[in-house]
Amino acid sequence: MEVINQSKALESNNSLLVLTHLSQLLTYVTGFGGLIVPLVIWLTSKDKIAGMDEHGKSIVNFQLSVLLFVVLSIPAILVLGLGILSLIFIGIIAFVLPIVNAVKASNRESPSYFMTIRFIA
Repeated sequence: MEVINQSKALESNNSLLVLTHLSQLLTYVTGFGGLIVPLVIWLTSKDKIAGMDEHGKSIVNFQLSVLLFVVLSIPAILVLGLGILSLIFIGIIAFVLPIVNAVKASNRESPSYFMTIRFIA
């Protein structure tokens, strides 16, 4: 019996990785697309594109962490206004880090989102 190697070579598509990182910015346009679009791109192409699994997991973990931090910051508004400061900080971080990691993806580097809870390992 002959064994045939069924493994496919993953294609290298840095532009899709960059687009996946930048699609997180849809939150600022639509209000909700920053989690849904990268999730769909990651789930449909994680087995086809080299590096998509690593980048997709980090993006989804980052977006879920941002969502959790925003939900926790809303009640903190009542406590000396600390929630407003944290919402401003989260807004800046959620805008800057996808751009920084899109540049890293174009240079074939690993993504690095700090303050991220690993929901998906």
